Amino acid sequence: VQLQASGGGLVQAGGSLSLSCAASGRTFSTWNMGWFRQAPGKEREFVAAIRWSSDFTKFGDFVKGRFIISKDNGKNTVYLHMNRLEPEDTAVYYCAADSTTWALATQTSRYDYWGQGTLVTVSS
Repeated sequence: VQLQASGGGLVQAGGSLSLSCAASGRTFSTWNMGWFRQAPGKEREFVAAIRWSSDFTKFGDFVKGRFIISKDNGKNTVYLHMNRLEPEDTAVYYCAADSTTWALATQTSRYDYWGQGTLVTVSS
């Protein structure tokens, strides 16, 4: 399984940005897809997750309704739409796939496959 994240860039505070994660290779509808982020000097943290087979989603506490996670099953692609971005959202964003856990997991250890990351920079 290969995950290719894209869409990162520079955006001003208050702006929006959408990330994409294209999955190739073997994937299953029972899998969960997640987004994580890692800021310099900080641990990787959970952002959002969605199940391929449903619209059930989960978000990190810091999101506070600003982000939307969605998917296009036909394109094997998961999206992260980020609104009202803040400088604190600056990080490398990673997409990941969880092939074994039924519930939407927030721990990095639950995810088996990872994309390469895409940098999001929010200027003040």
